[in-house]
Amino acid sequence: MEIWINPACSKCRGAVSLLDAEGADYTVRRYLEDVPSPEEIRAVLDRLGLEPWDITRTQEAVAKELGLKEWPRDAGSRERWIVALSEHPKLIQRPIITADDGTAVVARSEEAVRDALGRGA
Repeated sequence: MEIWINPACSKCRGAVSLLDAEGADYTVRRYLEDVPSPEEIRAVLDRLGLEPWDITRTQEAVAKELGLKEWPRDAGSRERWIVALSEHPKLIQRPIITADDGTAVVARSEEAVRDALGRGA
């Protein structure tokens, strides 16, 4: 199990605290420093069953600079979104937990963290 976090994020700190309290075996990836490649983002999206725009923080300043709200959300634009997430990792929604069963969750709630724990953590 791996969790992508920004240590400055309260939701990330809460998720890590819950994982620790449950005795979970996991690794931490500080994705702002250890930036995921487009391939890694594609793999996580597949595990999440989501599209890149579903995990994009559109309120971030860089999102506004890029005009992301106006970008098409279709198959033809998917790669453009993935590249933007890789080039600007601050845009990636957090925390993301990749579970041992091959799935992943955006763990912004205690329920989502517990869901990941129940998937073979």
